[in-house]
Amino acid sequence: MAAIEPMNQFMIHKIVEIPPVQIGGISLDMSITNSVALMMVSAALITIFFLTSARGAVVPGRMQALAETLYDLVDKGLTGPMIGDRGRPFLPFVFTLFSLIAVMNIIGLTPGIFTVTSQLAVTVILAVMTFLIVVIVGFMRNGLGFFKLFVPSGVGLVMAVPLALIEFISFMVRPVTLSMRLFGNMIGGHVVMYMFASFVIGLGLFALHTGGFAYAGLLGSALSLAMVIALMALEFIVAFLQAFVFAALTCTYLSDVVNLDHGH
Repeated sequence: MAAIEPMNQFMIHKIVEIPPVQIGGISLDMSITNSVALMMVSAALITIFFLTSARGAVVPGRMQALAETLYDLVDKGLTGPMIGDRGRPFLPFVFTLFSLIAVMNIIGLTPGIFTVTSQLAVTVILAVMTFLIVVIVGFMRNGLGFFKLFVPSGVGLVMAVPLALIEFISFMVRPVTLSMRLFGNMIGGHVVMYMFASFVIGLGLFALHTGGFAYAGLLGSALSLAMVIALMALEFIVAFLQAFVFAALTCTYLSDVVNLDHGH
């Protein structure tokens, strides 16, 4: 029986080989990998879905109703309550993040399909991009007053320095926690599901080839199959939930800098 290699599903391989591009002595590999291809597919599916569903009908059909529900989830469930009226300009960015992560997560649940968000490089880029936008918005709206974010109001001078240091460290690790949360949930769930799926095949083949008491392995195979089905349902929830959590934390970080003059 072949060895079980649950990490093979996360391997990146090239689909279209493109010659490297030289920029300032640095060689950039522009080849299209399975990761890049699925990000492009995800973006295309999102674009097609919203172009198709954006009919503006008074009585919405199923697709328009679904699109409006997702939009309201981010608008009335995240940016509005968490950032307030000042959050309206950031709605497109947060909604794009939510949609892209959700679609990439769900596509990755298809058997044999690569999961883009199981790659730390992808989640780090999303987290760093979010972090940089928060910093840029913070300085644009508050100038040097941005640094008030690290000094809680009403704190004496003696406690201000250590608290400011703690707040600064907490702020700087946000990209790490944001990227690791999404990456860890995606890779962990897929590994567990892969292991149980391998038990379905392994125990079933062992029982059929050995016979006798080994037929009890069919029971283990059936139980493993039930676990795979249950885990698949759970992973669908996690795929959507992790996109929501990423968007919610983005709103929290934006609210800190957008409403800095109100909160300090």
